[in-house]
Amino acid sequence: MALPPFAAFPESKFRKDIVPEEWEACLDAWILLSEAHLTLENKKFALVSSRDSSLISFLISYFHEAVRAEGNDLNFLSDKGLRLRKHCFLLSHRLLSQSDNIPEDLLKWTFLADLSHVYWRSNTLRDLLQSLWKRKKTSLEPSLQILKTSLNKSLDSARLEDAEKQLAQLAPLIRASPETGTLFMTGSDFLDSLLSSYSKAGPTLKSKIAAVAFLGLDSLLQVEKLNLSLLSDQVYNLKSNADLLQKDNSGHVSLLSDVVTNTPLLDHIGAGVAGPDALRARKLIDSIGGFSNANIKRATRWKADKVDKGKGKAKHEYGHDAFNGIHIHKMSLITQIQDLFPDLGSGFVLRLLDEYNDNVEQITAHLLDDSLPPSLQSADRTASLPAAPPPTQPTDLAPDLPPRSTPPPPPSFLPHRRNIFDNDAFDNLTISSSQLHLGPRNRTTTADDLLSSRGSGPSKAHILSALVAFDPDDDERDDTYDADDVGGAIDRADEDEDLPAKGGADPAGSANDEALFRAWRMGREVFGRDMATRRGAARAALRSETGMTDEAVEGWGVMLQRDRARERRLEGGGGG
Repeated sequence: MALPPFAAFPESKFRKDIVPEEWEACLDAWILLSEAHLTLENKKFALVSSRDSSLISFLISYFHEAVRAEGNDLNFLSDKGLRLRKHCFLLSHRLLSQSDNIPEDLLKWTFLADLSHVYWRSNTLRDLLQSLWKRKKTSLEPSLQILKTSLNKSLDSARLEDAEKQLAQLAPLIRASPETGTLFMTGSDFLDSLLSSYSKAGPTLKSKIAAVAFLGLDSLLQVEKLNLSLLSDQVYNLKSNADLLQKDNSGHVSLLSDVVTNTPLLDHIGAGVAGPDALRARKLIDSIGGFSNANIKRATRWKADKVDKGKGKAKHEYGHDAFNGIHIHKMSLITQIQDLFPDLGSGFVLRLLDEYNDNVEQITAHLLDDSLPPSLQSADRTASLPAAPPPTQPTDLAPDLPPRSTPPPPPSFLPHRRNIFDNDAFDNLTISSSQLHLGPRNRTTTADDLLSSRGSGPSKAHILSALVAFDPDDDERDDTYDADDVGGAIDRADEDEDLPAKGGADPAGSANDEALFRAWRMGREVFGRDMATRRGAARAALRSETGMTDEAVEGWGVMLQRDRARERRLEGGGGG
């Protein structure tokens, strides 16, 4: 008996007109047909899928609408909607996993891009696309080459709106399939088009261009055979463009600065390259690391800090975090499997992990082939995790000892601050309010009255007695061993014998200063430090007159320029 055909998934404008009861009936029909196809054997499934084009049309229309649906569209987020989403992935996985007879419409870039957009976090999809490239490379490349040519024309022209839509579709596919990114980065035409359009694009399109450029460069690190040479060529192409913008001083931000600042490209290069190519990768990172610009850093999504309520997760006996007695590592594996099979309960997934030793790939393969052992086939697939056991009382390590009260706190080693006003009337709050006042007690007294009053100042006799008690020799300097007080004579004749006498000046130095200052006033160019000045006639005459070398003449000019006081003395006719 032949299975009935699939109805295409309706567009959003038609879905709004469908009443909820009819929509539930549509979801039930699609789910029932999907399960009927998935239960077929491989040969029977291949035969049915090759003859029934409605299945292919349904998958294409479903993913096309799923990508363009709003985030709160209940048609995709309800329980049946999520169940249909899982069935559509399983059908696509089974169709693309066939060695041959894969429908051509499923090998077009539009379907693969929509599929990558819906399941962008799925590692299973990444492995599927990698396997598909190995088997159907010649069938995949023509469609992508057409997209590449069309995208280059849109980026180079003024139709940037079309280019923005195509880049938004292409980015998830490059992220899920590094082979696709390698195809686009091969040659310089695609990157040149990104560079030409980046300078004239708006902020939104610039972020998409930078994201696609990063994904393309990163795909060269993700493929099985690392292509560091192609990565270096493309990075240096970006660097050349950035250097030209810096020389122009136009203030425009380069694409390389955007990629280095707002994407983890440098970290991926450092972590993705090892072995003999690590040194080349290090040089590559150093050459472009300086283009990071904090002024163009895009704001990240802000997350509100959680209020610390003094609670914490339970700890395993070895210190690992636990949840209901289950390691947090297993909780991560359960979440990973439930992303692909949202109808499976956490308890059933936990049994699968125990059965297959936490091997997610093996579990996925058995679920897709429906080849689970009988014990799991008959199990409840919606079972949840077991409830956490009630907290146990701590074990009394010394039951024979009587309980003791909490000891008093130890005395503090810090001293207590005390002063002379402790325990006075004001400290004990027993002072009368009539004795309190703000400001001076007598508000009529002025500063002139206080200065003219003799009662509060020191008396004349007190001042004279203080002067008599003052010792003029009571200073800080000890002059006991000064030369004038000792009575001996000290010969200072040999001190500073190499220096000119005080009050006089070196005649040769003064004559040179006069000659040099005259040349300085006539033109400071004669003190230049270039070769043309040194070979000039003015410099030769100055060397002949002063007997100084070129270095000394130039140094005199430099020192005079720094010492304005000396220049003023020379202008007044004084010596140096």
